[in-house]
Amino acid sequence: MSESQAQSDTLRVMSFNILHGATVKNDFNLDTIAGVINSYDPDLVALQEVDFKTNRAKKYDLPTELGYRTHMASLFARAMYFDGGEYGEGVLSKYSFISTENIALPHLPNSEPRAAAVVRVKTKKGNIIQFVGTHLDHQKEKNDRIMQAKALVKHLEKSQYPTLLLGDLNAEPDSEAITIIRKAFTKSEIAEAQQGTYPSIGPHKKIDYILYNQPEHWKVLEYKVLCENYASDHCIVMATLVFTP
Repeated sequence: MSESQAQSDTLRVMSFNILHGATVKNDFNLDTIAGVINSYDPDLVALQEVDFKTNRAKKYDLPTELGYRTHMASLFARAMYFDGGEYGEGVLSKYSFISTENIALPHLPNSEPRAAAVVRVKTKKGNIIQFVGTHLDHQKEKNDRIMQAKALVKHLEKSQYPTLLLGDLNAEPDSEAITIIRKAFTKSEIAEAQQGTYPSIGPHKKIDYILYNQPEHWKVLEYKVLCENYASDHCIVMATLVFTP
């Protein structure tokens, strides 16, 4: 199907900080995490705090394990080596990937490395969608987050592809980091999109986001903050969007 023949797509997308598979009770329950994902039936999922064959994750490759349990394609993007394995971002997708990229984000020498996982998928309606999952620095000091926000915008702002940017950005809506990101990405004005996402019990800070470029091509039909307070210390954010080429 050529781009000129492409039709509108409705996509359900999710951002989920999975706490390296541990759950808030530290009992490492991948079936629960997969069950939560399956219960909401997303097309694309951005996963943060993802372990790849670490000791604390019992040497499991978490994206592959969750992909198997959700019947979705999986991708892992390393941010750093950690605990005998690797740690970073994950993506799950009902669509196969036509290209993937791991963007290493800048950080100060003594800070944790961070990354952005970038995938492109072609939908059955003929649209190529770029989906980006990331996790910005968590420290109180904002210097790393600002560098990382600038790097994301520089890397993505000129992309020809309609792009969704999801993740735990560790920054509230009026912060400098989010102001930088919003030079290239739009946030939904739906009331639910303004709700707190952290912690998962009594959330009062909005730090998890679903953002998009090319706002004239996207319409947000629904936005939900889902606080599955056993599976993670963050609420899940989920949106249903229509993309019209």
